[in-house]
Amino acid sequence: MKFSERWLRALVGVGADRDALVEGLTMAGLEVEAVTALGGGLDHVVIGAIIECQPHPNAERLRVCSVEAGLAAPLQIVCGAPNARVGLKAPLALEGALLPGDVAICAVELRGVRSQGMLCSARELALDSSDASGLLELPDDAPVGQALAEYLGLPDASIELKLTPNRADCFGMVGLAHDVAALFGGATRLPDCAPVPAQSVRSRAMQLQAGEACPRYCGRVIEDLDAQAPTPLWMAERLRRAGLRPISAIVDVGNYVMLELGQPLHVFDDARLDGAITVRQAHASEHLRLLDGSVVELDGQLVIADARGAQALAGVMGGADSAVGAGTRAVFLESAHFAPAAIMGVARRFGLHSDAAHRFERGVDPDLPERALQRATALLLAVCGGRAGPLQRTELPGWTAPRASIHLRRERLARVLGLAIPDSDVERILLALDIKLARATDGWLALAPTRRFDLAREEDLIEEIARIHGYARVPSSLPGEAMPVQPDAQARIPLRRLRAVLAARDYREAVNMSLVGAALLAPWHMLEASLPLANPLSAELACMRPSLLPGLLAALRANRNHQQSRVRLFEIGRSFHPAPAVEREVERLALVACGTASSEQWGLPTRALDFHDFKGDIEAMLALRGADADGLRFVADGLPAWLHPGRGARLLDGTRELGVIGALHPLLEQTLGLETIVYAAEFDLALLRAQTLPRPQALPRFPGVRRDLAIVVAEAVTWAQVEAQTRAAAGEVLAELRLFDVYRGTGLDPGHKSYAIGLILQEHSRTLTVTDADACVSRVLQALAQAYAARIRG
Repeated sequence: MKFSERWLRALVGVGADRDALVEGLTMAGLEVEAVTALGGGLDHVVIGAIIECQPHPNAERLRVCSVEAGLAAPLQIVCGAPNARVGLKAPLALEGALLPGDVAICAVELRGVRSQGMLCSARELALDSSDASGLLELPDDAPVGQALAEYLGLPDASIELKLTPNRADCFGMVGLAHDVAALFGGATRLPDCAPVPAQSVRSRAMQLQAGEACPRYCGRVIEDLDAQAPTPLWMAERLRRAGLRPISAIVDVGNYVMLELGQPLHVFDDARLDGAITVRQAHASEHLRLLDGSVVELDGQLVIADARGAQALAGVMGGADSAVGAGTRAVFLESAHFAPAAIMGVARRFGLHSDAAHRFERGVDPDLPERALQRATALLLAVCGGRAGPLQRTELPGWTAPRASIHLRRERLARVLGLAIPDSDVERILLALDIKLARATDGWLALAPTRRFDLAREEDLIEEIARIHGYARVPSSLPGEAMPVQPDAQARIPLRRLRAVLAARDYREAVNMSLVGAALLAPWHMLEASLPLANPLSAELACMRPSLLPGLLAALRANRNHQQSRVRLFEIGRSFHPAPAVEREVERLALVACGTASSEQWGLPTRALDFHDFKGDIEAMLALRGADADGLRFVADGLPAWLHPGRGARLLDGTRELGVIGALHPLLEQTLGLETIVYAAEFDLALLRAQTLPRPQALPRFPGVRRDLAIVVAEAVTWAQVEAQTRAAAGEVLAELRLFDVYRGTGLDPGHKSYAIGLILQEHSRTLTVTDADACVSRVLQALAQAYAARIRG
């Protein structure tokens, strides 16, 4: 939001200077982004009138002008502006002037002709940095010889605010004036919105067919307008200092009322409309040519239509087929309330930007359309003449603008802010903000204005009082009571321990966006499993991530692009999943790794990271589960499509899947442009952190017995199968099972391998005998032979 400082001061009495005004706005939550001073260095700049204009005798592009400046005699000025002509009134810098940029004006000779000053453009006077096409043209009634600063209402400043989405009311000068009045104690001088009596019977029927999307619509026909009437200088200057270029009187009046009150308007050429005005949803594949010349294909958007079809994209931009022009004699002036939900994202979808959409998306006062229409009517009649028809208003039956009634308690206000604000100050602040008040026994009953959508409960009023009273005046104090320490649940592994284990194994934590783009998910075949946003900020932030891995792999690839060959990253965050009834959020832990197995050093040979290295990192983390880790197993079936079919596994706890681990599928690595093997894992964090409470046990008093076996099994038999069968057959006497060798080669049949395992047998109540150990080994061999045709290696 950009506005003129003088315009603001015309609406509210402010005794503070510019610096104090800017500081007060920023500290009240209306952050000032930029302040551009206007009108400095205009001493000795007056209004001049060109009375003669002749070609320069020695320069083709220069003219020699005789300029009347209210002095004893006209001045001779050499000028190169293409719009210099007899009768033009423009700024004239006299000898001795020092223009912005330290440009000193003195009498000089240009190509042999003396010039006694300089006719100026808006850019040369630092009034409009974009306009250097010619001299700044002033109205015909501008008084010759008057100081330009006095005539234009200078000096001034263009102030730009960065408004938060909840303060849409400050997109209008009136809403801003209420805040300034509350901050500095001035009285508001609001514009006159008195009803304009009808002078004509001309009207146009209006219909609402969009339900809550447009519950209120006002319109009025104004005929016999002079479309070529000039925009008043005061209005053009206020528009220019607010960042809008004056276009024509009819358009400028609509823009002016939008900036003044905050209500966007639209003006149709009434002669180019056919039949009744209808607010409806666009038909499928309906087309509309907009004011900027683009043609959009509509599908369900809110439009303003006549009998021929859509004539405007409601709340965003008008159509070219009904636009006003130089020949317009009658207009239909529209002022409506559009629900923010009906306008959000429409402009972005079609690549458009308009001040109207910017306001309607955030919310406009639903009680404003009629007042804005009256104000615009009065201005149009004053500027362009004409006769106004009756004001027409249609709205949904029984619809009323929502307005919050709030009970503000004196004790609650003091408790939240930590200080007691006098009742008189509370009432002054709230009344200045246009909040209606009624006193109650314990405080006040407040009725928020309809333009303040952000005021809905007691805390909102407390915040208003705090920001106007001044956050710097709210005392800082520590809580009087000790905050209870929340211990970690013993049934869950603390996140700090998981992070510590991973950090000890060279993993670094990454934090990625929960919003991702379809292009990031497509190579992983996760697009259908994602939650698309209805109104994304951009294509790169269009979906809620169904997994942490796509973002984590993007971070790994970025690191490799910066010459980091050995990368290990982990992330703890949420994934989002569509479900038949309600969407779910799942806390997850994901890891990725590539490069060498260990950091470069002289004591170890350099080798590439393999599956077992990565699995070892996972098992180090799983060891935090204590005894619970013994029940975990890795199975190599049911893998997701992004995993390598021969280098991946699922981690199971009984029948529950904790996560997956393995190398990326080669096709995915190729698609992502990775030139190395990357290992990845992702786990359900809640299941991963679960553990039973540790139970103390006495140390064994009796020695253990070890038996080593070398068994031969088929290549398809996994160690996990052998381990499970061995533990089941050995029973409780098996204290530990170790795999210390896997052999393939000479002496074995093709398609077979040999596992060398160690059985550590131990009892808590007695020393095991040789007979006990042999019996256990016999049971194990028999079970393995029956299940997997295992035999002792010869």
